[in-house]
Amino acid sequence: MTDTGDGRQWFAFLESNTTGTGRQFCAAAAARGLRPVLLARDPARYPYAAEDRIETLVLDTGDADAVREACERLAAGAGLAGVASSSEYFVAPAARVAAKLGLPAADGDAVARCRRKDAQRDLLAAAGVPSPAYRSVGEAAEAVGAAREIGYPVVLKPVSGSGSVGVRLCRDADETRRWAEELLSRTGDERGTPVPRRLLVEAAVEGPEFSVETFDTDVVTVVGKHLGPEPHFVETGHDVPAAVPEDVRAALADTAVRALTALGLGWGAAHTELRWSASGPVVIEVNPRLAGGMIPAAVKAATGMDLVDAVIARASAGPLPGTGPAAGHAAVRFLMAPGAGRVTAVGGLDEAAAGPGIILAHATTAAGRTVAITHSFLDRLGCAVAVGRDAEEAAHRARAAVRRMRIEMRVTEAG
Repeated sequence: MTDTGDGRQWFAFLESNTTGTGRQFCAAAAARGLRPVLLARDPARYPYAAEDRIETLVLDTGDADAVREACERLAAGAGLAGVASSSEYFVAPAARVAAKLGLPAADGDAVARCRRKDAQRDLLAAAGVPSPAYRSVGEAAEAVGAAREIGYPVVLKPVSGSGSVGVRLCRDADETRRWAEELLSRTGDERGTPVPRRLLVEAAVEGPEFSVETFDTDVVTVVGKHLGPEPHFVETGHDVPAAVPEDVRAALADTAVRALTALGLGWGAAHTELRWSASGPVVIEVNPRLAGGMIPAAVKAATGMDLVDAVIARASAGPLPGTGPAAGHAAVRFLMAPGAGRVTAVGGLDEAAAGPGIILAHATTAAGRTVAITHSFLDRLGCAVAVGRDAEEAAHRARAAVRRMRIEMRVTEAG
């Protein structure tokens, strides 16, 4: 990669997510007159980089010194305006390297603590933020004992992870033992990064699920979430804003802000997941980053707030965007894989995008790719975002667009 001398400062993205927002991050940086560059171990993991001609630097992104040195070279050349990441796994390293270079950043240590779900639970409990009963364990027998103390059903999850990977409801000791053994046998995440040999056992919280989208400590909106069948927790859609009474919305929002304060967060975007239980809001998880699952696109469509652009603005010390046109209601719906196998053809995307109220409709797979059912966000093959006069119309339009998509597969195992 060479400096073309076009006068634009670099904006470095440390790796990326794989479901859409990474591409939007790069576009937002370019729209602000910055020059996006992707720092990645394997840029081919992100097809948009080649399609959009995003400049890339190949390096070991798990090596903090290598990342810092690469960013220092960028800064010494055309200049470096900021460092960020759209990947759950790299938000803390991106914040740390930005801070070392004197660039705007969240508290990298607070972000890292938040990403350790056991540490997050400890901090929330100490601050009195409503959370499920929990235990952190390192052996299957400990998991069974913890589940017995907490009371079934329980939820088991890795202490690090994203997108519902490895999260499962267990209703008895046998299920708990088997799933604990499975989680504890995993030595790396879906990127191959080593993971701690620990897991969380939590009380299952009954009630509808929501997320609160915040920027700094301001609540942008409350999102209604749709989940696939238990025992898994795969998100199949989102409604913006959630169709709830104002007092419920206010309680969810207040609890999310309390959680951010307890965790030492409140800089830039955060995505807090909660359930509305019989006793009110309960924090399921705080994510110290912008939401995934195309929620930012739906938020922009419904409220006029461009959270992607706001993240770039905050990380580059630029002016925050104003509020644009707002449709009032938006919905996201996903096309889920019917089973494991190989994708043979992708079609219907133009028809899907041409439907009334459709903001975007795209596939997150391609012909020739292998699909493995993981009971996580990786099971999504496509998505649509739609607006409407109310929540019901927006959801109907998004579902209709998804039905128009044609993902043909040679299924080898039913989902």
